[in-house]
Amino acid sequence: MCEVLQIARSTFYYEAKERDHEEAVTTAIVEIFHTNRKAYGTRKIKVKLKEQGFIVSRRRIGRTMKEEGLVSTYTIAQYKPHKTACNEATTANVLKREFDQTEAKRFVVSDLTYVRVQHKWHYVCVLIDLFNREIIGQSAGPHKDAALISRAFASVEGNLSDIQWFHTDRGSEFKNRLIDETLTTFQIGRSLSMKGCPYDNAVAEATYKVMKTEFVNQMNFQSLHHLELELYDYVNWFNKHRIHGTLGYMTPIQYKAASLKKVV
Repeated sequence: MCEVLQIARSTFYYEAKERDHEEAVTTAIVEIFHTNRKAYGTRKIKVKLKEQGFIVSRRRIGRTMKEEGLVSTYTIAQYKPHKTACNEATTANVLKREFDQTEAKRFVVSDLTYVRVQHKWHYVCVLIDLFNREIIGQSAGPHKDAALISRAFASVEGNLSDIQWFHTDRGSEFKNRLIDETLTTFQIGRSLSMKGCPYDNAVAEATYKVMKTEFVNQMNFQSLHHLELELYDYVNWFNKHRIHGTLGYMTPIQYKAASLKKVV
């Protein structure tokens, strides 16, 4: 057939190979996108494709996503919560925006976010280790109070005494006897953001934005139990499967393991 059409055999085999390659790349992009909660954009998909042996430009990935109708959840508008009472304590900001930590559990940061369950507001609290951005504790409940935060601490694996500092904003729910007793019992230091300055707790703020986009906005929670189950599943994915740009496109667990190897 090549002789009849007067084309080189190499041309035929090259075109056939290219078509197969295009289909394989498209299939891989679609699979990566759906496997990772429709949250990955071109940067992270490029990293995951490279792991599978595909070297593809972000422009080409973007074109394929458009052709396949793949729209990242990060196109959804974000909504700001209402302001609450402020903690006026004189506690200093020990963290001082030093978000890149080299020691596990030296600084754990936290915040709360709101979630709609049926027709009522519920709340989620997570504890984040700045060392590897791992969510080490989580809780959900119908009330924005100290009990919610206490349950998040209770979910942490290992000894709470390993936590050196606990940093949050000045929300009143973080200032009460129950939290103070927990921190005192396990000898955990306290650090507070400056009043009205969300940048002092930027990692927690960013993590909640990610959770809203990748998790909350995609779900329709039917009950508190449903929320708790889905939150547990999301945290497991976040720690063990979701790659993070700030960690060199590794997962929090991979980053921790790599750091331990360097120490050894």
